[in-house]
Formats: sequence, C-alpha cells, structure tokens
Amino acid sequence: MIKIAMFDTKSYDKPSFIEYGKQNNIEYKFFEVHLNEDTAHLAKGFDGVCVFVNDVVNKEVINILYSYGIKLIVLRCAGFNNVDTKAAFGKIHIYRVPAYSPYAVAEHAMALLLTSNRRIHKAYNRTRDYNFSLNELTGVDLHNKTIGVIGTGKIGKVFINICRGFGMNVIAYDKFPDQSSDIRYVSLEELFKESDFISLHCPLTEENKHMINDETIKTMKKGVGIINTSRGGLIDADALLKGIKERKIGFACLDVYEEEGDIFYQDKSGHILDDDTFRNLISMPNIIVTSHQAFLTKEALNNIAETTTENIVKYFANEVNTNEVCYHCANIENCKKKRKLQCF
Repeated sequence: MIKIAMFDTKSYDKPSFIEYGKQNNIEYKFFEVHLNEDTAHLAKGFDGVCVFVNDVVNKEVINILYSYGIKLIVLRCAGFNNVDTKAAFGKIHIYRVPAYSPYAVAEHAMALLLTSNRRIHKAYNRTRDYNFSLNELTGVDLHNKTIGVIGTGKIGKVFINICRGFGMNVIAYDKFPDQSSDIRYVSLEELFKESDFISLHCPLTEENKHMINDETIKTMKKGVGIINTSRGGLIDADALLKGIKERKIGFACLDVYEEEGDIFYQDKSGHILDDDTFRNLISMPNIIVTSHQAFLTKEALNNIAETTTENIVKYFANEVNTNEVCYHCANIENCKKKRKLQCF
C-alpha cells in the first residue's frame, strides 16, 4: 500500500481521490492545513506528499521531507512556481497535472469577461432589492473587439476559440509560439497597445513576474479590461489599483492574487483582512474577484485525481513520465525526459 499525505484538502477533493486510490492500492491521508515548515512533520511515515497551489514547497520544506524519506511530491495543479525544483533535484521527484480541464479555466475567464462587461453582478444585486434601473449597466459589444491572449497553451487555445465564437479579433503572445496554428502572434508591446481586453493564460516565471506593471499599463488603451485566471504574480497589484484609480483600466477580473495564500479557500467573512492592497482592490466597483475557482468543475476534479494517481503509480513502477518537472525544464536542451529518462 502506497501512503500519500495530501495537504490543503477541501471536501470537494476527497471523493475522486478516494476512488482512484482504492483502484490503485494508494492510501490518501487528508490534511486540511497547508504544507509549510511548521506542518511538514505530518508527512513523516508517508511515501509521498500531494500539494496544491498555495502550499509552500521551498528548500527548507524539501529538506524536511527528504529527511523523512519522502520520495515524491505530486502537485494536483498545473503550475509549480511554489516548488523549489532546484532544491528538490536529486532528492525528491516532482510531478504535476499539466491539463486537468482547459475548458474549465477558459470558460471561467469568459464568464468573468461577460459578467464584468455587461455588469451582470451589479444587475443581480440590484434586482434582489427590487431595483430595476438600467443606469450604469451599459457594456460594449464583444464582436469586433480586440482581445490579447498571453499564453497559448491548452487553456489559452480553448479561450481563443471561445473568443472567436463571439466574433472577436484575437491577437496573442507566447514566448514559444505555436507556428502550426492559425493564431496571430504579435509582440508583447503590440498586444498591450492594441488590445481592448487582455487575458492571461501563462505560467508564472521569474522572467514574467509583474508583467503587468506601472510601465506596461501606461502603454495600454484607456479603458482596457484585464482578466487573470493564471497566476497572481503576473500582475503588480499596486500598479493595477493605481491604474483603476486613474481610470486607465476599465475593469479587472481576478481569479488569482499574488498574496492569496492566506486569503483564498477560506471563510474570512468574520475577519478584518490585513492586506490593504487587496482590500482596496476588492472594494472597487469595476473589479471582480473569485477565489481561484476557475478550475472547479466536476470534470476537472476527476481529471486531477486521475492524473495525480497515475503520476504516483508511474513513479513507483519506475516509468518515465512527461509530467515530471525539475529546474532543467526551463532549458529543454537539458531535459532528460526527451531521452526517455527520469529527471534524475
């Protein structure tokens, strides 16, 4: 029996993981707390750990886990910016779920765009108070508007197809453009300048952290709408707030936030938030915040559990798995998986 300690567990995570665990002789032990230096001791006696986006997997945590004999860390998400892959190299293997449901995230991004543009959230609140005024509910046609999509992986491409269904003019930027596609790629500078709306669908790296900042916001159209369902660190939150206050940014839809770790996935309704920037952002009438829920569909939850379990099974069967990640992944020339080997 393989034993896996699963951190930051929510009620909706358990059914699929329990089912796939039973099918593959894996016992998942569910912990509600985040993984960090203070909670890493809970993994003692397990073969591996399963983590999510806001768990802390830094050098210190990795060394603690390694001292307990932990063999692998499986992420039940696509991003791995919260993992020190260099510190893990040679000690603990890291696996992720690269695509659980691109439709879930892409559809949520479009839902945010439609909601904000047509003020649906405001109309909903008004009509519940029997206020049927249409004042300040005017949106714009999406048809013929230009949307800039940053990141054209699986999620980005699904989002592009949705946008095309609305008759939108799509331009895109990707560090590694898909030349086999019919996507119109432009420079990041041109995308910022020409887009009526900008949607982020790229991973967070040291290179693109705060790619939306004071300087890039200045180059954008007045009234631009920004949607982020990717990673909070792509946007400088203080610069975003400034752009909103100066009326440069027309609206922003955020499913992620750079400092979300102590906020999202919890009921904070009875608390005073210490994060002044976030408090100011969420108070703005033209900002919609959802709590990192873009992935949350039944299909995605099932796919996450299935792929995570497959990653565990393949590791213990000593099989090569393209879902393994390490610090060499940024440099494809050093990738051992291309030579049908594990990362180390």
